[in-house]
Formats: sequence, structure tokens, C-alpha cells
Amino acid sequence: MAFKRLVLVLSDSHIRERAEWFPVEFTDIFQSRAYDIAIHAGDLVDPEVLDFVKSLSKKVYAVQGNMDYLNLPEQEVFEVLGFRVGVVHGDQVRPRGNVQALTILAKSMDVSILISGHTHTPFITAHSGVLHVNPGSVTGVWGGGGGSLTPSFIELEIQSTGEISATLYELKRGRVETSTQRLILYPQP
Repeated sequence: MAFKRLVLVLSDSHIRERAEWFPVEFTDIFQSRAYDIAIHAGDLVDPEVLDFVKSLSKKVYAVQGNMDYLNLPEQEVFEVLGFRVGVVHGDQVRPRGNVQALTILAKSMDVSILISGHTHTPFITAHSGVLHVNPGSVTGVWGGGGGSLTPSFIELEIQSTGEISATLYELKRGRVETSTQRLILYPQP
């Protein structure tokens, strides 16, 4: 029998520094779901953000971004249905979002899925056996390297069969648009 987990992936909220709060269109979605895991890949900035993310799931992983003064780890590693997942902010690599450098980091963490932020631009890509997931900025604020300026987040549906669906949510002109990629990964031995 196949099992699945629904994972919320957020990053770069910059609440109270560059944005007041999450877009209501997104909070409505968050609160309508039953997430197994919620992840924030850094730059939460305001402690209320962590409290809000904790209200969305019983399991929460959050890491420190370069703009955070919260007492959070620099990285997290955990397992979901046989897959090792790593979470970092992404400011460890130059240039921002460099997939080759992120892959080296993922291999050093011994993970097959690496979640990062820092770019403020979403991407989902596989490179050298690592699935890279960057949700962009959930509030769509500017970043030091620019960014898409479009609010975005990602939901991952991870199945024990190895199928992973990654759905990108973007708020464009007041409407939520989605696009989904389906990938097959094999759980680590």
C-alpha cells in the first residue's frame, strides 16, 4: 500500500521588514489544507511567522536566513517516506541559487531532496540525483539579488512509491495560478 505526505514549503517572508503579512489568498489555502509537514527555508524575520507556520502542521522545520535573528538552526535534515530531506536558506552558496553548488551542499548533507530559499525566485529542478525545491518569496518582496517579485510557495506531495508532485502557487494580478511537475525519485537505502 502506498503512503503519501503533503508538505508545505515557504521561504523569504520578510514579515514586518518588507511585508506586513502573507497574502490572504495564500493564508486561505494554507488553512484549508491538512499538511503533514510545514517548512520555512529562512528569512521569516518576525517571530509571529514561526508561530503561524507552527499552526499549519504538527511537524515544522524552519531554518535561519541571513536576515533572521531567531534562534533557528542553519540546516535541518529529516526523513519523509524513505527520502532524506535537507533544508537550508541558501545563502551558503554563490551565486544565489547556483544548482551545482546547492547539489554539492545536498551531497554533503546526504539528502536526495534539498529545499532552499534566498533567491526570491521559485524553481523546481533535478540535478545529479538531487531534487531542488525553492519556493521563492511567499510575500513576493524584493531580495538582494532581485527576485521574481511574485508571491509564491510550493506544495510537495511525496509518495512512498517514489512519485513526487511539486505544485508551484503564484499570485499574479490578484489570482492564484498553479503549475505542477511530477517526478520519480527512489528512496534512499
